[in-house]
Amino acid sequence: MGSFAIHASNFVLPGKKAGAGYLTIEDGKFGAYSVEKPDCKIVDYGDAWVGAGLVDTHIHGFFGHATTDIDPNGMNEASVELARRGTTSWLPTTFTDSVEHIGDQCEAIADARDKRGDDFVGARMPGIYLEGPFFTAAHKGAQNPAYLVAPSYDVFSEWQRRARGMIVKSALAPEYPEAPAYASRLAAEGVVTSLGHSDATYDQAMAAVNAGASCFVHTYNGMRGLNQREPGILGCAMVSRNTYAELICDGRHVLPAACEVLVRAKGWEHVALITDCLGCGGLPDGNYMSGGLPVVLKDGLCYLADMSGIAGSILTLAKGVKNMVDWGIVTAEQAIRMGSEIPARSAHIDGVCGLILPGRNADLNIYAPDMALEATYIGGTLVEPAE
Repeated sequence: MGSFAIHASNFVLPGKKAGAGYLTIEDGKFGAYSVEKPDCKIVDYGDAWVGAGLVDTHIHGFFGHATTDIDPNGMNEASVELARRGTTSWLPTTFTDSVEHIGDQCEAIADARDKRGDDFVGARMPGIYLEGPFFTAAHKGAQNPAYLVAPSYDVFSEWQRRARGMIVKSALAPEYPEAPAYASRLAAEGVVTSLGHSDATYDQAMAAVNAGASCFVHTYNGMRGLNQREPGILGCAMVSRNTYAELICDGRHVLPAACEVLVRAKGWEHVALITDCLGCGGLPDGNYMSGGLPVVLKDGLCYLADMSGIAGSILTLAKGVKNMVDWGIVTAEQAIRMGSEIPARSAHIDGVCGLILPGRNADLNIYAPDMALEATYIGGTLVEPAE
């Protein structure tokens, strides 16, 4: 594959932002950053920003393919299209469904990863995220209420067996009496428990955090709101230490002012930008199925078929990163980290993605000064951008 170096004005490195310099890429892996020009081919991006490849830790599918399809080839086709839009790693995310069907989805995702050859250029899948079925009805959103059940470690263990160990994150509503024990068991195995689709009180949510839960599902959406006499699960998300808050940053699920409230309360270092994108992401307006429910894609947002509520987004993570800067909430460096390093840490996959470190796969993004996505590399290979 050979070696080359990228020259740009701004590099978001693990320790801190670096100025103008060169990042070497050697046989598809990151080399060193240096202010001195190396003796190799130079690809010059001028005054651009360079950051680790974007990591979407809550996304159900893309470009007509979803986890519910149980289609390994579809998962890989979605990965190619995601890479063309800047996402270099993603956690295929399931919906609330029957226990058996969720297991089928886990197996298909593992099959998709195993089918990839060395020449595959698409977003990597470092794990699986189970969004449901351990939720309650009060804030079910687009989760199918027919399959809501209490948390069960034995059920999780069977899913993990079928996933061949790929599950890194599992969501639940903390008001279930079984929630703390479930979170504790998963924490002992290094698997993240995320809290959401819940009407939990502050105390119930904090009990799950104290048992090992460390993340919150698309914060604000699908959860009891903040009240001065009952802070609820949202209050717990804002003040709990060493936890991460997912945030759908499309400006529709959560208005920019509310995004800023969360960032100020939680600190940008603990807010993970996500898309919650559905399988119809990247497709034109129309009628689709999502998580076994009919949905309508209209004017850049996906709604339940009866238009009673939002079903999910069609956001790309690169657009979300740009939004956070355009809204004046965070700096370019912070936004890039919130779309790469922070979500990777939140899902315990930062050992394989989210950081520019020598020896790792050279997955990276190039941003213009206005934060528009300019280029994406997967394993040092330039990805053909979407039209």
